This record gives sequence, structure tokens and C-alpha cells, in this order.
Amino acid sequence: MVILRRIRTWVVLGFAGMGLSPILGCGDDTGLDKRYPVSGTVTYNGKNVEKGQIAFIPVDKGKLREASGTITDGYYSLTTATANDGALPGDYGVKITSLEVDDSAVKDTVTKYGGGGRQHEIAKATMKGKLLIPAKYQLPETSGLKAPVKAETNKFNFELTD
Repeated sequence: MVILRRIRTWVVLGFAGMGLSPILGCGDDTGLDKRYPVSGTVTYNGKNVEKGQIAFIPVDKGKLREASGTITDGYYSLTTATANDGALPGDYGVKITSLEVDDSAVKDTVTKYGGGGRQHEIAKATMKGKLLIPAKYQLPETSGLKAPVKAETNKFNFELTD
């Protein structure tokens, strides 16, 4: 009787361990190859870019996926599929945007009518936004910024000028 209980316990533990193995494995369920950490700084005329977006656009769009991140106080890290998972190894062109947007009209509308469905107001506010860095950095074709991501931890610092 005691032996049967021990066998049952080991069998249950064995099946539980098998059930956890996909969760504890080194891959994820995105279906993508391994991504590598990518982070760095963005400055404009020697000062940290306070806020903005950065995107790494694959040179070979057939093999890679875009990775992007938010710039906060000059620092960023990239996401491809899951938060801060980095980028796939390969060559990328880089685009950076930084806008000062007056979203007071959006906030007023949300306060008055509630949230949701305010894409029109958001788009109008964004279109009127003031660029905080030169427009050339908004496209990888005109930015002149490149990033060769390697199968290791990557750090790219971008020093933007006029």
C-alpha cells in the first residue's frame, strides 16, 4: 500500500514536470527565432531626446521583423514580439520620431464624452505636433542610421544633429 502511494506520487510528479517543461523551456510561443537585447541612447545636438519612438526596419524585409521602442529621457530598448525581447540578428535601417503634441483637445473630448473612439482627435493632434528633431530621421531611407544587430547583447547610441 505504501509502495503504491509512492509510485503514484512519482507518476503524478513526473507528469506535472512534463507539463511544465514547455513553460520552463528556453523558447517562447511567438514562433520567431531568438531575439537579442537591443538598447542605447538617443541625443539631439548633445542633449537627450526626452521622448519619442525608435524603430529598427529590416533591410531584408523577407527574413526579419521590425523592432521598436519608446525613447524616455534619451534611453530606449527594443521589442519585436514580447516586451523588451530585443531584435532578430540582421541589418536594420533606423527611424526616430519625437513630437510635442498638444493633446488638450483629446483630453477635453474624453472628459466630456468618455474614452474610446477618439482616433480622429488623436490623429489631428498628432498632425499638428511640433517636431523635436529634424524630419529626416522619420524614415530609415533618409535618416542615414544603420544598426547591424548581432547574436549577442547590442547597444546602439544615436547622436542626431541638424
